[in-house]
Amino acid sequence: MKVDGLNITWLGHSSFKINNIYLDPYILPKKSSKAEIILITHDHYDHCDPERVSQITNSSTVIITTNKCSQKLLGNVKIIKPGEKLNINEIMIEAIHAYNTNKDYHVKGEGIGFIININNKKIYHAGDTDLIPEMSELKNIDIALLPIGGTYTMNAAEAAEACNIIKPKIVIPIHYGSIIGSKEDAETFKSLVDDEIEVRIL
Repeated sequence: MKVDGLNITWLGHSSFKINNIYLDPYILPKKSSKAEIILITHDHYDHCDPERVSQITNSSTVIITTNKCSQKLLGNVKIIKPGEKLNINEIMIEAIHAYNTNKDYHVKGEGIGFIININNKKIYHAGDTDLIPEMSELKNIDIALLPIGGTYTMNAAEAAEACNIIKPKIVIPIHYGSIIGSKEDAETFKSLVDDEIEVRIL
């Protein structure tokens, strides 16, 4: 998917490639270029896989993640906490809370989502999260990447509610079709999102 000079590719599950930025690189393309920046939301194996991270890392790659996840990784690793920002090569990276409210898989304070400010666009990758109060504070999001699979994260209906609160211009449902969730969940999500928000199922 191309949006205003950005090449946005959903690799599956929560894995994305945005230009040369990789997010939660658990699933990689067969031919993977080395990353400029790697963003990892939390330390679970299907988001933080040291072997896969090493495949796309070179001496100039910057890895941004949580303290717990950083302990598994080698290279230029920078720790970020919710509310903090880092400017890497004129790309502003901001960490946002991501956690469960009614289950114990993701404890508040251990995982994060990201807002990536690039090419005058704000892209929000929610990480593994439920619908949380902090989402109401997000403003002017151009593209939101929201988990819909249920069990470990929001389900399709909860994710649609989150989307309608955040009000991005474009939303892409993620975290389904691989480990949990189905294409039907994506269609359910789409049907519940407000009409003025463009839903792209990749």
